[in-house]
Amino acid sequence: MAQLYFYYSAMNAGKSTSLLQSAYNYAERGMNAEIFTAALDNRFGLGKVASRIGLEAKAHLFNPQTALFDQIDALHKNKKIDCVFIDEAQFLAKPQVQDLVKVVDELDIPILAYGLRTDFLGETFVGSRYLLAWADKLIELKTVCHCGRKANFVVRIDGQGQAVKEGEQVEVGGNDRYESMCRKHFTQLVW
Repeated sequence: MAQLYFYYSAMNAGKSTSLLQSAYNYAERGMNAEIFTAALDNRFGLGKVASRIGLEAKAHLFNPQTALFDQIDALHKNKKIDCVFIDEAQFLAKPQVQDLVKVVDELDIPILAYGLRTDFLGETFVGSRYLLAWADKLIELKTVCHCGRKANFVVRIDGQGQAVKEGEQVEVGGNDRYESMCRKHFTQLVW
């Protein structure tokens, strides 16, 4: 019986690396794994999931209007899908998370979604909120703060290295714009 998994963390915990390794394991066994990623995040090129350690794979793109159930169903009818991987799952809209639930429950295809739990202000992303509520399995991937504690928040940094305390929820960036921190250091900088 298929399940919906949500792997969540702060930045730099290896979410994309884990996704790519798992997708490779399926391919190595002759199984068909389809990968999706947010069109919004094109830091490594469109239609690609890439990790900081150099792994990468082609991916289907989704935007807030993408009907994921219909797209996955059509791919599945063309060639049996053994697993679906979603990178940058925090950018999913509520109807898309509902689509993923429907894929699991009606098509019996496991979904492994990877994403951030919270934004730079400590607020949940829409996709993450519904994945946390509706996933069958929640798995936290861990990374560390500069102090050595578990980092479970992300701080947005401006050009002068200062914490940003307001702004749009989504601003795509990497280590030049964000730093993962423990709650203690996050609250000292952002609250």
